[in-house]
Amino acid sequence: MIPKLDRRQPLHFIGAGGIGMSALAGILAERGFRVSGSDPRPGPALERLHAVGVRIFPAQTAETIASLLAGGDGPSPAATAPPPLVVISSAVPPANPELSEARRQGLTIVHRSDVLAALINSQPSIAVAGSHGKTTTSTLIATLLEAVGEDPTAVIGGIVPLFGSNGRQGRGRLLVAEADESDGSLVKFRPHLGVLTNIELDHTDHYQDLASLVATLQRFAGGCTALLANRDCPVLREHFEPSSWWSTTSPEDVAFAAIPLEERGDGTLAAYHENGLALGSIEVPLPGRHNLSNTLAAMAACRLEGVPFEALRRAVAGLRPPGRRFDCRGLWQERAIVDDYAHHPSEVAATLTMARLMVDSGRSPLPLVPRRLVAVFQPHRFTRTAQFLEDFAAALCRADAVLLAPLYAAGEAPLEGISSPALAEAVRAIAPDLPVEVAPSMDALAELVADATCPGDLVLAMGAGDVNSLWDRLGALNDRGRPPALAA
Repeated sequence: MIPKLDRRQPLHFIGAGGIGMSALAGILAERGFRVSGSDPRPGPALERLHAVGVRIFPAQTAETIASLLAGGDGPSPAATAPPPLVVISSAVPPANPELSEARRQGLTIVHRSDVLAALINSQPSIAVAGSHGKTTTSTLIATLLEAVGEDPTAVIGGIVPLFGSNGRQGRGRLLVAEADESDGSLVKFRPHLGVLTNIELDHTDHYQDLASLVATLQRFAGGCTALLANRDCPVLREHFEPSSWWSTTSPEDVAFAAIPLEERGDGTLAAYHENGLALGSIEVPLPGRHNLSNTLAAMAACRLEGVPFEALRRAVAGLRPPGRRFDCRGLWQERAIVDDYAHHPSEVAATLTMARLMVDSGRSPLPLVPRRLVAVFQPHRFTRTAQFLEDFAAALCRADAVLLAPLYAAGEAPLEGISSPALAEAVRAIAPDLPVEVAPSMDALAELVADATCPGDLVLAMGAGDVNSLWDRLGALNDRGRPPALAA
């Protein structure tokens, strides 16, 4: 149910610190809504919400709902105000005690996608969907719009470096949103411009096959006033007829093209075309062909909104990826530690290909030019790992060494024969000489990284689970006085 947002009605977010929930809660608070939320895990997202006036409850209990209905110890709603609208995400289990109490009290409960739909559908908006690259592309669109003075509102599933947040209330006419396909809820959105990055089977816990995913994204496309899509994706070419295409392989039969002239470890120089006409070159500071495509999509979306090309060409030079997208955490004992959200075989392959370019070209945006590429990978979900075991193994063979973390279940029940050791065996079957090791725990993974890497390595930690804690765990090794590993 898409709610009609009314400032007289307060909103309460169960799990307010989540990446999608916190963006919405912050924007609504800045728009003058009375917002509260609960989350037992402290962190920067909750700190940002508190700073904009969101009341945070540190526990998800029935007492939280009782406190809200009674007015609590914070600013009370007017006597005539309706009871709070309760917002949940797919991560909130049905048995959550706070949610159960909200149901018992008869409160209206909506999914976060319903609230996002209310925002998207109420103003000119750009919604970015697709299997891969949507967080980066939506980040780049919002960054470019801000750089040229458009002051957009942004609701994105990652931290936008320019804003220091995943959500931002702007004063301009446009809203930029990431449209997540994982649970099919994006069919509720009615954006002014829809952007489709690519389609590949994923989220097999929700989609039975590729056809069902395509059908969902076709419903999303049908709700867009205009549609911009990637012609380099064969599934999009076969099943969609957008208003405009983009491509990084050919300027023919597309509205927007960026053809690589020079691909380096620290970026790409490309020739930019519109409707077959060459307008000049662009210098993209994000390496990798996938990032060239993401940047072109962002530029194309801005061009369709009337932003001049020359303004965009200048702004592109300052682009940075969102958090957890090839995010260099720093140097640890002369090793560059990079965190990336890649958790699908195509994402792992693209990220490793980009990292390999840094090693091979001798040019890198990192604090060092790496001499060797070490992939640290954490499989995410039993269903995804089972579906793509051989594809993951093939992708990981792009590295010089592979270190595997324990599989992150994300709440799924185990599947027989599906594990990190099984993935290690699949890698060895393809590349018998490639060093592959498996850590039995996350703490053991940090020890393994310390022992199996050497100064000058690019240690690339990939996955959607808690592998992003590697940097902190390596720091803890230093705190315990562990001696540095010897150079190989």
